[in-house]
Amino acid sequence: MSITHSAATRPQIHMIEAEADKLSDLALSIQDRSPQVSELLLRETTRAKLHAASRIPKDVVTMGSHVEFIDEGTGSRRSVQLVYPPEADISAGRISILTPVGAGLIGLREGQSIIWPDRDGHERRLTIVKVNQQAECAA
Repeated sequence: MSITHSAATRPQIHMIEAEADKLSDLALSIQDRSPQVSELLLRETTRAKLHAASRIPKDVVTMGSHVEFIDEGTGSRRSVQLVYPPEADISAGRISILTPVGAGLIGLREGQSIIWPDRDGHERRLTIVKVNQQAECAA
């Protein structure tokens, strides 16, 4: 699979430092069975601006966030929660970070768009409409 857009052409993304470490480890663990997602996720964790959990901007997609986004190619609007693989349940709106869309959403802020490959390698523009952090972060 060829990734046509370099990190330089992608929007600045932000991650919680501990999450970036965990996501890098997760990406490395799936390298053999899902090389595309592994490569995409590793590139994103490498280029992200890292923050302490208490300092991450509230409009950034982090693990556990509820995200509303538009797939500009189809015009479809989706609301999902970004989760680790064991919690994934597409029928409940929980998508895994180990899907192409999940890996594309992490670190983006409200209003940002990214051109990102889907499972079939077709590029899609995903635009973040709204981000709600997980309940534990609001305490």
